[in-house]
Amino acid sequence: MNEPGRGTRARRRKAPRDPEATMTLVAHLTELRNRVAKALLALLVATAVAFWWYEHGLGAFIRAPYCGLPAHLRYGGGETGCGLLITDVFGGVFIRLKVAFLAGAVLSAPFWLYQLWAFITPGLKRTEKRYGVGFVAVSTLLFAAGAVLAYISLSKGLQLLLGLAGDGVVVALTAQDYIGFVLSLLVAFGVSFEVPLIAVALNLVGVLPYTVLARSRRWIFFLTIVFSAFITPTQDPFTMLLMAGPMILLFEGAIQIARVVDKRRARRAAIEGFHDVSDDEASPLDARPSALDQPLDSPTSSTSSTRG
Repeated sequence: MNEPGRGTRARRRKAPRDPEATMTLVAHLTELRNRVAKALLALLVATAVAFWWYEHGLGAFIRAPYCGLPAHLRYGGGETGCGLLITDVFGGVFIRLKVAFLAGAVLSAPFWLYQLWAFITPGLKRTEKRYGVGFVAVSTLLFAAGAVLAYISLSKGLQLLLGLAGDGVVVALTAQDYIGFVLSLLVAFGVSFEVPLIAVALNLVGVLPYTVLARSRRWIFFLTIVFSAFITPTQDPFTMLLMAGPMILLFEGAIQIARVVDKRRARRAAIEGFHDVSDDEASPLDARPSALDQPLDSPTSSTSSTRG
């Protein structure tokens, strides 16, 4: 049998809902702490899974581009030799942890991206909150697309760079250098593909209008090429163009999305008609007379009244 008042005390423990969605600084910091803790917990679990996965296919997946090089560019030679050197005792542990951490960050990306968006959305309008799921899904897909493109181009980039050493040179890559190079390339491509999405997000919240993007199109494309030249670890023209080309296409897509969004926003504002009126100002009235089917002061009525 429940004690009288227990249900009342339980209901009192729950904080009342704030209709104006206002929060104190302490409440904001508490929510940020909770969001970060959840994101770190998801990252830790995903990293543990990736650490176990390393011996069950992940390590071979990372080494595959190197093992696909011609025999004279691989340490050990032959058809199956593709050894990577480890020069210190803890090198293998650090390599496995590095790969597991990056794989865990990718696997848990939907969760920690959602936590980031959930922390930002209370300051947005209700219509803007609906973009949360789409933001998480598209950002994850873009990062994955960039990483896949980097992985596909990795073998060609390695063959180009290692082949420049010429004949008479034995190529023996250390595991730290090779895996660090692979991870940096995957992250560079993945992050670079997220940049156009930031432009779309800023447009959706009304910070970056289409007119600014369209006017700056040439500068955006030029800076994209410069950005690709600096962020690619290989510094070769093939990899730079392979990153810059899709980024330019994504930026053009972002500009077109901004154009559609701004047109819809302007259409809604024109329908409302009062978007330029301040809060303390009366709304304007249409003073033009409306057309009447039968005017009150018609000639017939005035003549009949005179005769009477």
